Amino acid sequence: MYQDINFSMFCDAFNRSDRKDQFSYDGLRALFDYLTQYEEEAGEDIELDVIALCCEWTEYESATEAASEYMAFEGMTFDEDGAELETADEVEEKAIKFLEDNTTLIRMPIGGVIIQDF
Repeated sequence: MYQDINFSMFCDAFNRSDRKDQFSYDGLRALFDYLTQYEEEAGEDIELDVIALCCEWTEYESATEAASEYMAFEGMTFDEDGAELETADEVEEKAIKFLEDNTTLIRMPIGGVIIQDF
């Protein structure tokens, strides 16, 4: 038996399970929106399991920070031609590409990302 939930109920579930600090408010919003859209597109319901979501998804302040958690991205501050990337924005874009190639990436509207851990 499944119950439709709204964003407020989604947040309450994290608070009740002692996981209120796992994601920021904006992170919860982005994750809720992603899961809701996934349900609609896939045509299947998702069970709300806060612990599973906390184990499967992680919020980061930037894609560079997220990608740096994975050894494969270490030192990847060079473009395909071997030239060093000059700006933080260039490194961030490369990190976004790396994450999109390896996992599900949810971009948050005011900065930051949530990734499905891999």
